[in-house]
Amino acid sequence: MTSSPIPSPAAGAFDPIERVENRLVRAAFSPHRHDTYTVALTMAGVQAFNYRGSMRHSLPGQVLILHPEELHDGHCHDEAGFSYRAAYVPPTHVQAVLGGAALPFVVNGVSTNPGLIAAACAMVIDCAGDADPAAYEDALYDLANAMNDAAGQAAKVRIADRTAVMRAREFLESAVVFGARLEQLEHETGCDRWQLSRDFRALLGTSPYRYLQYRRVDLAKRLLREGATLVDAAHGAGFADQSHFGRTFRKAVGLTPKAWLRSDLFRTIIL
Repeated sequence: MTSSPIPSPAAGAFDPIERVENRLVRAAFSPHRHDTYTVALTMAGVQAFNYRGSMRHSLPGQVLILHPEELHDGHCHDEAGFSYRAAYVPPTHVQAVLGGAALPFVVNGVSTNPGLIAAACAMVIDCAGDADPAAYEDALYDLANAMNDAAGQAAKVRIADRTAVMRAREFLESAVVFGARLEQLEHETGCDRWQLSRDFRALLGTSPYRYLQYRRVDLAKRLLREGATLVDAAHGAGFADQSHFGRTFRKAVGLTPKAWLRSDLFRTIIL
């Protein structure tokens, strides 16, 4: 068995969470409990475990969600073993998003729900390598609501606060290079940060964090069109490093910055 802890980015008001990357071959976990949600993705092989009175199996492409305090074990389904990546998310973090609603319970422990899988990937993999605490806040929001949906718990319906959303949007437009956290948006708008996050998605179709990333990509494109180097464009648009710039650019455009510079799309734009 090999286990590699993955450092988590600082999470502002949140305590840092634990993430692990692990491979088991001819080894097993004895029955145990966590006081956190276990959010895990099987990367290769088949993970077998006893949970709530039944044997479960987690395969690549599925997500494993274990509720706090639920007894479980873990062992290899066959001699090939399995590898997985996991994040351990405290219920207090989930409650910060849900605001007093009952904690969601994904009954079977393993799910093929596309929304839940996408949210788990963002929490376990995508934001693990992102030093921006806002990336964790964004992934946490998506995960909490995806678990809520998968558990069949209805979200509260309310009219979105358009004034607060537009004020938050204006603030983000002014903070492209330096960045902004939900707590800053809360201060600027006077609206609870998680409610503001819900309303922002409802009215503008994306989260405050991703809206900021799109504006950074737009700025980087403009700098590149003006002749900036990739390094200078990344720095000038507020990206932490070249790796962060490349990942975010590709998610927004579908091409790496280098490929975009060589593309017909770039040449068409600058004509």
